[in-house]
Amino acid sequence: MLARFKDLCLDAADPHTLGAFWGRMLDAEVVDLGDGDTRLDPRSARSNAESIWVNRVPEPRTGKTRVHLDLRLAGAEPAALLAAGARLLREPDGEVGWWVLADPEGNPFCAFRAREGARPGLFELVVDAADPAAQAAWWSGVVGGTVEYGSGNASVVGAAGFPWDHWVFNGVPEPKTVKNRLHWDVDLVDPEPMALIEAGATLLREPIDEAHWWWVLADPEGNEFCAFAPRPIG
Repeated sequence: MLARFKDLCLDAADPHTLGAFWGRMLDAEVVDLGDGDTRLDPRSARSNAESIWVNRVPEPRTGKTRVHLDLRLAGAEPAALLAAGARLLREPDGEVGWWVLADPEGNPFCAFRAREGARPGLFELVVDAADPAAQAAWWSGVVGGTVEYGSGNASVVGAAGFPWDHWVFNGVPEPKTVKNRLHWDVDLVDPEPMALIEAGATLLREPIDEAHWWWVLADPEGNEFCAFAPRPIG
């Protein structure tokens, strides 16, 4: 294991508006970070990894979103999500048993009907992939866990620090062309990410200063993620 899953980060044109929306979706406290950004801390969270940082970026959203969230509804319909500001993109049909919705900035997410014994809220992180099996195997090699194979997808289950049920890599035909609007962070085991780079990650940016003290990397299919060195104890 080379790292531990840390949290998620969501790009936004307006972090306060988008943060408020996702705060309603996830029953989370919206924390104003004082620099224009916000953070979502779910009230029922079992770990800090369930926090989502909503960060202002200058570029608008373009192209298909290749990373999205799956939510479990508390009931049989997403009426409460629509009333809170979600936009309906697609209803369930004979092949797809869930709703596809979009947040105020156009980022799609999926909503699944309530299921007995399943906790409502966020339960899956889904990433488009050209080779789902290879992507899941690579990430399980980085953060641990086991790989489960489905029809056209592969999932990492039980990764270190990962707080949800499944980390799904879903097969798609089109390649990645633009920066992801949603990415994840990891905490490194070592002080530097050399082992990650040797394993196949690409270095995109070194730490800049005390305010930007992490590395920006990309996985084998170009998905951006940030890697943080272990903090000194004491």
